[in-house]
Amino acid sequence: MAKKLNDLSALGAFAYSTNKDFEFDNGEEEQETLPNNKQQLEAIFSNKGRGGKTVTIIRGFVGTEEDLKNLGKLLKNKCGVGGSIKDGEIIIQGKHRDKIMEILTKDGYKVKRVGG
Repeated sequence: MAKKLNDLSALGAFAYSTNKDFEFDNGEEEQETLPNNKQQLEAIFSNKGRGGKTVTIIRGFVGTEEDLKNLGKLLKNKCGVGGSIKDGEIIIQGKHRDKIMEILTKDGYKVKRVGG
């Protein structure tokens, strides 16, 4: 059964304009990438929500989406595995935390081990 709407706020944030030159600004500006030695990254093991498969997650990167993708690509190539970049996190398949921490430390990043 369909849910009744009592007011328009139940629809969420929705904007409509007939102005052809209208540019929507969601208020998010892409952040400038911090130098490697100013980055505070976290290396985490996780298998939650992945059917028991273990992944290494790198979070805490401050910078542009393009730089995050480049760092993720570098880590995937150095580890010889797959992975993805989602929600500002680099997800690398498998248990590669120590190797990734070594790679990032050599590149000048500050990396903190989180969890077991």
